[in-house]
Amino acid sequence: MERTLVLIKPDAVRRKLIGEIISRIERRNFNIVAMKMLTPSRELAENHYKVHKGKDFFEPTVEFLCSGPLVAMVVEGENSIQIMRKMIGSTDPCDSAPGTIRGDFTISTRENLVHGSDSHQSADYEIRLWFPEL
Repeated sequence: MERTLVLIKPDAVRRKLIGEIISRIERRNFNIVAMKMLTPSRELAENHYKVHKGKDFFEPTVEFLCSGPLVAMVVEGENSIQIMRKMIGSTDPCDSAPGTIRGDFTISTRENLVHGSDSHQSADYEIRLWFPEL
C-alpha cells in the first residue's frame, strides 16, 4: 500500500475543519496509520519546505506553518498520493474545483488548509521528517 503525508494546517485547525477533512479521507476508504497534533518547530517547517528555500514565499510559508497547531497524518491506500492531491485541490483557490477541500473551504493561496505529498520521493522524505518513529 502507498503512503502519503497529509497536514491539516493551522488555518484549518483554527476554522474547526479537522473533522471534515478526516471524514473525507476516511470516506475515500483510506487508512490513517499515524496521526498527531503539534505546533511545528521552525526547524521542522524549514526542513519540510527546504526545496523552496530562497524563494520569496519561503519565509511567510514557514511562519504560517509554525503559527499554531496542525494535524499531521500518514494516509495509506492504493494511489493515495495522487488521489489525495486531487481531493485537496489546486494551491490557487481560483483553480480549485468545487468538491475539493480547497475548492470548498479556502480563498487564500498562502493559507490553503491542507498539504499533501506530491510524489513518492516527497512522501518518503516527509513521512520520515514528521514521523521518524515509523
